[in-house]
Amino acid sequence: MTPTLVFDIETVPDVAGLRTLHGLSEDMTDTQVAEMAFQQRRQSTGSDFLQLHLQRVVAISCALRERDSFRTWTLGNPEDSEAEIIRRFFEGIEKYTPQLVSWNGGGFDLPVLHYRAMIHGIQAPRYWDMGEDDREFKWNNYISRYHTRHLDLMDLIALYQPRANAPLDQIAQLCGFPGKLGMDGSKVWDAFQGGEIVAIRNYCETDVANTYLVFLRFQLMRGVLTPAQYQDECDLVRSQLGKIDATHWREFLDAWKQPA
Repeated sequence: MTPTLVFDIETVPDVAGLRTLHGLSEDMTDTQVAEMAFQQRRQSTGSDFLQLHLQRVVAISCALRERDSFRTWTLGNPEDSEAEIIRRFFEGIEKYTPQLVSWNGGGFDLPVLHYRAMIHGIQAPRYWDMGEDDREFKWNNYISRYHTRHLDLMDLIALYQPRANAPLDQIAQLCGFPGKLGMDGSKVWDAFQGGEIVAIRNYCETDVANTYLVFLRFQLMRGVLTPAQYQDECDLVRSQLGKIDATHWREFLDAWKQPA
């Protein structure tokens, strides 16, 4: 059984990078630097969403399904550097070659990880293989949009049409899953400034759980799972999450009331 690894990242403005690019004084606070970048972005695009190469990764959460187990976790420790958590992500791919599953991973998460890995000089030869080293990767690799070694659920379900994209939170709720609880991506920068990195990591973990559950519904829809197998998979998730003594998982399970 090929391991299935669902992943999600959370980011904040790359303040250090912005200082470098704009030659900003150290007298400016991180908040001031970020606000300057937001204002410039709003003036040019109407949105304060920064370019992907200026997104600093502060959390990468994963949900792993392999053999008879399911588990969720966030890479590294809260105090680890961006380089360390990105290195851990690509080392996992190097070692296990899982199928990656994401929601908008092709449009956001992976491009961000590409830029940031390059900035930090992180190697990931297995991830970048497109058949040069392993001939099987010519026909199914992590990079090509229409391959399934990385399955971007949002992109595929929308038939690669941006106007058909849908937010994970709404799709999860419509399928009877909890969706986002207490935080969303727009609140991460404020939470980070407030030192709430653990809350960010917990939020990221619930996002990968939602993504995995939507992935199960997708597998049911396409006939990979029978209704009985699908229910068994959902029960496994409930059971494993119920063993974790953590507030965010108790809230997640309490919100997951509708039969899946």
